[in-house]
Amino acid sequence: MASGPPGGQAMKPRLISVAGPLKGSIFPLDDSEITLGRLETNGIAVPDMAVSRTHCAVRREAGRFKLQDLDSRNGTFVNSMPVKERWLEEGDRIEIGDSQFIFRTAGEEAVVSGPVQLEEGEVISGSTLILRREDAIYLQPERTTLASTDLPTVRQVRDLQALVQISQVINSTRDLGELAGRLLQLILEFIPADRGAILLGSEKNHDFAAVFGLDRAAGSRRPVQVSRTLVRRVMEQQVALLSNDVSRGDQLSESLVASRTTAVLAVPLPGPEKALGAIYLASSNPAARFDEGHLQLATGIAGLAAVAFENVRRLESLQNENERLQNEIQIEHKMIGNSAAMQEVYRFIERAARQNSTVLIRGESGTGKELVARALHANSPRASQPFVAVNCAALTESLLESELFGHEKGAFTGAVSAKKGRIEIADGGTLFLDEIAELAPSLQAKLLRVLQEREFERVGGTRPLKVNIRVIAATNRDLEQQMERGAFRQDLFFRLNVVTVNIPPLRERKEDVLPLAQYFVAKHCRQATLHVKTISPEAQVFLLQYDWPGNVRELENAMERGVVLGSAGVIRAEDLPEVLVETEPAPGHAAQYHEAVRQAKKDVIVKALERTGGSYTEAAKLLGIHVNYLHRVIRTLDLKAALRHSGSHSISGS
Repeated sequence: MASGPPGGQAMKPRLISVAGPLKGSIFPLDDSEITLGRLETNGIAVPDMAVSRTHCAVRREAGRFKLQDLDSRNGTFVNSMPVKERWLEEGDRIEIGDSQFIFRTAGEEAVVSGPVQLEEGEVISGSTLILRREDAIYLQPERTTLASTDLPTVRQVRDLQALVQISQVINSTRDLGELAGRLLQLILEFIPADRGAILLGSEKNHDFAAVFGLDRAAGSRRPVQVSRTLVRRVMEQQVALLSNDVSRGDQLSESLVASRTTAVLAVPLPGPEKALGAIYLASSNPAARFDEGHLQLATGIAGLAAVAFENVRRLESLQNENERLQNEIQIEHKMIGNSAAMQEVYRFIERAARQNSTVLIRGESGTGKELVARALHANSPRASQPFVAVNCAALTESLLESELFGHEKGAFTGAVSAKKGRIEIADGGTLFLDEIAELAPSLQAKLLRVLQEREFERVGGTRPLKVNIRVIAATNRDLEQQMERGAFRQDLFFRLNVVTVNIPPLRERKEDVLPLAQYFVAKHCRQATLHVKTISPEAQVFLLQYDWPGNVRELENAMERGVVLGSAGVIRAEDLPEVLVETEPAPGHAAQYHEAVRQAKKDVIVKALERTGGSYTEAAKLLGIHVNYLHRVIRTLDLKAALRHSGSHSISGS
């Protein structure tokens, strides 16, 4: 079982209700079994008519928790997958009826503001001043409070005033980019540097999660050159460094030489266990030298800023997680169906979800390819990270490029600020590319680089950005045929086609039609605040005989129509789309039943028209149906000829 967060107290395992009538409630789990269901006698009573009286149970076995479905009517789902029994993992989402619970056992993202160029060259040479934490006077409370016999120097007073001013500004800022920008502006007012940068470390990899740069020169868009080697040394050793003899270095990068950098100063942003990042300052003015006072002040500023940065990052992380969970709740995830074909899909998801391999999902439109992609993500180690979906057919090439890769400020007309793309947003999680066959050739080449190197550049940018993502792609096209036509790159196909799954069309799993239909009826009845309707036997025959070229999406639309048009508590054949009831019956017992129903309808309509003298309106009243529906049935059953033959040729619409 997973433990609590480092440095924090271990918390009891619990179920957190995030959707349904119990939303916001927390239910601790212990060694005793707890049942979930509609009855009040359950450990967790869920007042939801879609939940069975005793729906499922959670019990502890050998230090772990197991979920078991108790033969519920509508099934128990974990991370979108129907389950009978399953060991629970941290973050699993349990779904019963309209309720969702998150299983918990314990209680960053890249931003670039201003151009920054990271260099590998060493910059420390000649006389170098190193300041360790224990010697930083502004990080030691007992040393900042001067004794009564001490008289503070003018510089100490000024530095303390600067720290107070900076503290007031940064503690009132709740945006990461704004915080970094305002902090750099203030630092350059108190320390004689030409330019500065703030770099925040990443918990996901060895790169930086956030990079901010500011050049004192008005209007300058030159990148702020930063020595990655120096910053790494400052962060790893948690020491502050300054050098006023940079020009003497024998391993300087070309860009640092070109910028005529003469002095650098770098201090760590202290964290409880390791440095959160660093503040980096540089000067090209030989007359403006850094001294120990500047190093002490910068160290004090870093001590204040580290807390502010950590608070803002945690706040943003909580806001992003809250938004992600809210979006997850609003999306239908359940994969309905127990046919042999769907059982094979479930087995594939169980095998492939835990791996990082790229997955290609193939299937006709409307079969639920995105549901499979979401299930792969929800059952993977990346489940707590973003799932970002992009429809490659929904946007033009230029818009899709910006949407995928993001853009820098000024990259094109209208780009008034930098924007992260979907690839960048998905860092740490899963990127789902739907309709991948519609991707333009130029974007196929860029995507290939992402798959090969996990690296890309924003539109208008020059700095490569690293990402840790899993890519899942989907298509309803024949990619082999697309390659033969030259419309799809062969090397991209091989990169995507690592692990493939084919989603069966609905016509090949007819045993799933009625469970899906009833599920959609219940869903749309709840949305319309209606009592759940049943599907009449006659309507069921039409549902089963139809081939569903639009697959599950078409079935849902048909059931929504039935909910809207159906009277009383039953969806009848006349409430279904015309294309269903006009379909010729398939041979077999269903066809015999269907033909008997058709004949009975004909007899009833003919007799009604005979009794009303051929008036459609009166016949409809007699039958208790709408006159428009009577016209439709006569047309569907091809009754015109039969009515003429029976002598009812004087039929009228009045």
